[in-house]
Amino acid sequence: MGENSFLQAHVDQELKDSFSINYLSNQRFGALSVCRANYHRIFIIKKGSGVLHVDDCTYQVTGSELLLIAKGQLYGFHPDSILTGYELSFGDCFWEKAPDSASNCKAVLFNNAAANQQLPLTNAEHTELDILSQTLHQEFIKDDYPNKLDALAAYLKIIMIKIANVNASLIHGYDTFENQLYRQFIELVSKQYQTTHEVAEFADQLGISARKLSDLCKRCSGKGAKDIINGQLIAEAKRSLQFSSKPVKEIAYRLNFSTPDQFSHFFKKNTQVSPNNYREHFVNIGM
Repeated sequence: MGENSFLQAHVDQELKDSFSINYLSNQRFGALSVCRANYHRIFIIKKGSGVLHVDDCTYQVTGSELLLIAKGQLYGFHPDSILTGYELSFGDCFWEKAPDSASNCKAVLFNNAAANQQLPLTNAEHTELDILSQTLHQEFIKDDYPNKLDALAAYLKIIMIKIANVNASLIHGYDTFENQLYRQFIELVSKQYQTTHEVAEFADQLGISARKLSDLCKRCSGKGAKDIINGQLIAEAKRSLQFSSKPVKEIAYRLNFSTPDQFSHFFKKNTQVSPNNYREHFVNIGM
């Protein structure tokens, strides 16, 4: 991306019924176009090459893998990237049609999407997901019929459960009380990080002490509760600095910092650069 690249982000195209699945056959991407996702997105890649940019991270696309994009993330494929596989997109209102038993899978995969952005697949795992995706795609392109959306949501539930099982770390202790609390915390942070930054306030909502919440997060993720909150704030601050023209002052207040100086100190402490220098880095040299 070149000069003024942070102005080039566009918003997802609106999807009918907040759901779509498309088959990509040697899909080649042209000039880098950065999109802010309005929907959760899963790429089930059979074959591929190139580079995916998500927020300020890059992922080499090699094939036989999953690529997950959470709603709100900024992403784009590098020019000349090529994909063969399925692109599945869904919104929260569509997900509500899926049975409750699948909700934990969505929370684990998308509420902390950075930890699951790229998941390698074995041949057996890819074959299974490919068959399920093909079935879902065939159902999606049929003419509308009564309860069609419910059928699509049921297929999506199965795919989500299978994806959650791909990563062995998501299986062990999956239904323990601690893991349930951890996932609830991640979901609260993803919804409330713009209004509260304090561990104690999240702990109160979960009915546990701040110390217990922090210990629980370290056991489940290796990070403290405050680190998780700060990570969400930094991720959103980076997106705003890279892909919007909003002044630093406006970003600071939108993220609930008392003053721009407080935000700048927080950002520099966590990234080693000031907000303005971070923005200039992407404007001048791009990705």
